[in-house]
Amino acid sequence: MDSKQPRKQRKAHFGAAMHERQKKVAAPLSKELREKHKKRSMAVRKGDTVKVVRGQYKGITEKVMEVDLKRYRIFVKGAERKNAKGKESPYPIHPSNVMITELSLDDELRKSKLKG
Repeated sequence: MDSKQPRKQRKAHFGAAMHERQKKVAAPLSKELREKHKKRSMAVRKGDTVKVVRGQYKGITEKVMEVDLKRYRIFVKGAERKNAKGKESPYPIHPSNVMITELSLDDELRKSKLKG
């Protein structure tokens, strides 16, 4: 983003393409991962283990079930709420409110990014 104008910042954020949104759905790494991989934060992916550090589900450490790029939210296994019918439904959490504690290294491209 080149502009400082709030109007253009909002337009760039909400009008971003899906491949640009993936970078924005990022969370800080835990101290152990930070020292190991020499990176401060990474994009959150399905299969990563995260710890919720803010909000009503603070303290939960579980795997990421789904990443919603359209709404900039992630769904964590233990963060669920009851809906009107009494069923459990996953609660959307903003990625800035979590910390990655374990990375899913199934993807070769992600492994190479950590090494390089």
